[in-house]
Amino acid sequence: MEREQTLLETLKDGAFHSGEDLARVLGGLSRAAVWKLIRELEVQGLPIFAVRGRGYRLAEPIEFLDRDKIFAALTEETQGQLSGLEIHSHLDSTSSYLMRQCKSGVAGGLVCLAEAQSAGRGRRGRSWVSPFAANLYLSLLWQFSTGVAALSGLSLAVGVAIARTLRRLGATEVGLKWPNDLVWRGRKLGGILLEFDGESAGPCWVVAGVGINVAMPAKAESAIDQPWVDFREIMGAERVSRNALAANVLNEIIPLFARYEHDGFPSISRQWRQFDQVAGQPITLILPNSTITGVACGIDDSGALLLDTGMGIKRFMAGEISLRVKP
Repeated sequence: MEREQTLLETLKDGAFHSGEDLARVLGGLSRAAVWKLIRELEVQGLPIFAVRGRGYRLAEPIEFLDRDKIFAALTEETQGQLSGLEIHSHLDSTSSYLMRQCKSGVAGGLVCLAEAQSAGRGRRGRSWVSPFAANLYLSLLWQFSTGVAALSGLSLAVGVAIARTLRRLGATEVGLKWPNDLVWRGRKLGGILLEFDGESAGPCWVVAGVGINVAMPAKAESAIDQPWVDFREIMGAERVSRNALAANVLNEIIPLFARYEHDGFPSISRQWRQFDQVAGQPITLILPNSTITGVACGIDDSGALLLDTGMGIKRFMAGEISLRVKP
């Protein structure tokens, strides 16, 4: 892993580097060993050009996550709520990592980011495609004194905070699809997954996982089973800094978590409705053992989806439910 990181640090400028130069930088490796490392990076989703007589270069320069840059861009309020800010090259999942840390007794307010995930997770057991240094994979660990039952709507509130962030950064058409998808013109831009550990009526831990497509490599497209978009496409030629994006997201969600026990979801529900991309549309809800169709009627103040089935309005709480907009 250390050699991969050194190789990437050398290639990140997007210029050509000869196999001989790379071998020397890597401590005297053979040219064959350098080629093997190049192949391993390609497997991780990094497109690398190889040109005889010129060497190797990344298809485009990359920006590594940088703890100091992210921390410096945080507000004083956000910095004061942090107990730690960790950046990892590879993890199974940023959320899985924090759930393990939670059980070992770390303090709430810990943030974890990773360049790549081998087992990134979405809702209903789906995998989250997580190529190296391409997107934003971020999780926040927080402790609440109230139980899980008092945190209704928290995942929707996180969605509002991130949608606000992305619109402020220029993605003015970003919206939300219940319960926790970030969408742009009907395509998925990101997602939110909350996991809880604790009693329903007592103190509990929450890990909020956030994934945002920033600059998805073409090789990753075949692994995604739904229409998607990345921030780079939305912003056109303008380059998107993952460090700036991470800081902006944290400046929104950490104050939200700090206030949530007092404010709850009703204070945010009106904002969520302004981002709602499916209200008034015919939809299908896929439940664990059945499906139900109707017309989406927005949400109530607890964050429950309201569905007009033709036989009255029914409420559905976020959980093991997927929503599909009917064509």
